[in-house]
Amino acid sequence: MFEHKTRPEWVAVEEFLSDVVVRPDGALQRAVQSAADAGLPPIEVTPNAGKLLKLLVKSSGARRVLEIGTLAGFSTIWMAQALPDDGWLVTCEYLAKHADVARANVDAAGLGHKVEIRVGAALDTLAALEAEGADAFDFVFIDADKENDAHYLDWAVRLGRPGTTIVMDNAVWEGSVLDPSMDEVNAPGILNALKLMGEDSRLDATVIQTVGSKGWDGFALAVVL
Repeated sequence: MFEHKTRPEWVAVEEFLSDVVVRPDGALQRAVQSAADAGLPPIEVTPNAGKLLKLLVKSSGARRVLEIGTLAGFSTIWMAQALPDDGWLVTCEYLAKHADVARANVDAAGLGHKVEIRVGAALDTLAALEAEGADAFDFVFIDADKENDAHYLDWAVRLGRPGTTIVMDNAVWEGSVLDPSMDEVNAPGILNALKLMGEDSRLDATVIQTVGSKGWDGFALAVVL
C-alpha cells in the first residue's frame, strides 16, 4: 500500500488551526466519528480543507454543486452548509455502505433537503446526469479513485459552464507526480488530470502544495473558461 508520510509538527499546526480558526461544528465531528465507527477508511478531507471548500462554494455564489466521492459525507456537509436553502448538491458514491453512512450524517446535519446521494460508478452517474439534461453545476469537487481523475475532470467541464469552479484533491500525492512509479495505481491518473488542466483550452488552473495529517499533498483549482 502506498504510504503517506507526515511529521508531528505538521499535524500539531493543523490541529491548532482547526481548533482556533476552522472550528468544525458538532455535525462535522459526528461525521468523522461515524466513519470510524463504521470501519470506513480515514481518508476524508482535513477540517481546514473542508472549510476551504465551504468558503469557495460561498464566495463563488454556487447554487448547484457536484461532488465525486462521498465517503461518509464530511466534505459534503461542508459544501452543503454554504449553499442557499434552495441550493442543490449531487454527490457520487460507489459503495452503498458509504452512501448509507453519508446519508445519516447529512440528515443529522439538517441538510438532507439539499443533498442527493447517487450510488454506483461515478462515470455512470455523470453520464446519466448529462442524459437527464441536468442544469449546469457551478462548483465541482473531485475526490474519488485517482485512476479516473482525468475522466472526472472532463465530465466536470461538460456538466459545468463558463465560470464553474473545479477543485481536485490529492494533486501532489507525496510528490509521485514527478515519479509515477512510486504509486503505479494512483499517480498516473493524477498526472494525466494535471496535464489536462494545463493543456485544455477550456480550463485555467493552478495547484497548491500542502502538508499535514494527510502527508505531503495538494489540491488543484480550476475555472471553466
